[in-house]
Amino acid sequence: MKITIKEITSKNDLKKFIKFPNKLYKKNNFYVPPLISAELETLSKDKNPAFDFCEAKYWLAYNESNTIVGRIAGIINHKYNKKVGKQLVRFGWLDFIEDIDVLKALIQEVVKFANEKGAAGIHGPLGFSEFDASGILIEGFDEIPTAYGKYNYPYYSQMIEQLGFEKEVDWVEFRVTVPDKIPVRYSQIARSIADRYKLQSVKLKSKKEVLNYADQIFQLLNKEYESIHGFSGLTPNQIDALKKQFIPLLRLKFVSIILNAENNVIGFGICLPSLSKALQKCRGRLFPFGFLHIQKALRVNDTIDTLLIAIHSDYRNKGVNALIFNHIGSAIVSEGIKYIETTRELEHNLSAQNLWDKLENRQHKRSRCYFKTI
Repeated sequence: MKITIKEITSKNDLKKFIKFPNKLYKKNNFYVPPLISAELETLSKDKNPAFDFCEAKYWLAYNESNTIVGRIAGIINHKYNKKVGKQLVRFGWLDFIEDIDVLKALIQEVVKFANEKGAAGIHGPLGFSEFDASGILIEGFDEIPTAYGKYNYPYYSQMIEQLGFEKEVDWVEFRVTVPDKIPVRYSQIARSIADRYKLQSVKLKSKKEVLNYADQIFQLLNKEYESIHGFSGLTPNQIDALKKQFIPLLRLKFVSIILNAENNVIGFGICLPSLSKALQKCRGRLFPFGFLHIQKALRVNDTIDTLLIAIHSDYRNKGVNALIFNHIGSAIVSEGIKYIETTRELEHNLSAQNLWDKLENRQHKRSRCYFKTI
């Protein structure tokens, strides 16, 4: 097959880039299409604050019939490269038909880009920041991803490994079955820890109240996520954008903020009712009816996704997670939630995985970030 690669240079081509997976996975029951409007914001230089320290190029692959058969992004996160002391280029937004020639042609464009920039290697799939979908799914092809995950066919990993890419890191996900009630001892433990370390759980009454703690939450996230693979620290502009993106979606019952005696945020947990099935119904569009599907999913749902959790290192081994999950767990049970879906967490992050060891759970998805020296 003759493959032609075209770099994205217009908004119209960018929309084709965004919509390509919707055609590739049209008959797949597990694919969750992202919102086109959200993807446009993420990929547009004038809208995504990550471009303050990133640069990127996007390409589409066409066959002889001028049909799109693949896509890829090449991204340089200068802040992350400075942190790790290496010149690396990321590839992301990778999708392609089952043809290794298509993948070769796409990767070749990223390699050219990397060579122009004097990079030592390429790795991915990764986005601009930790909040973009990352990794190639290698386990869990009969599972619906979370709204912040990504689905792909099994041939992705098989073909990229044929091109000499090797594992850099894996992320895993768990499906947790919610018990009929929270054991009394959980509440007792939470009260004991709160008394011992003079901690309190914030009783949020409105979403506006979350803003009072938002800056502290993101400062804590920046500090505690510093060593996480691919993380480069959120800038004030990124934090402002994330506030606008996430706070309107929050249900306060599923938000836990823990303060110390000085009223400083030392831990938080945020869960969100699953939007995956709602996004499947939206088919990438908020209007005219997509917005209604999302609103309904936020109110009525049997599954909840863990979104973010962070605990200050000074309190990490003091049981603060018990306070967080006592608060959120009680709300999960009272709301009739049956399952918890954990968003992607690094395979060696045992402290996060141990949160579920007392509950029925199964590790059902695994995704991989690949690396290749060039």
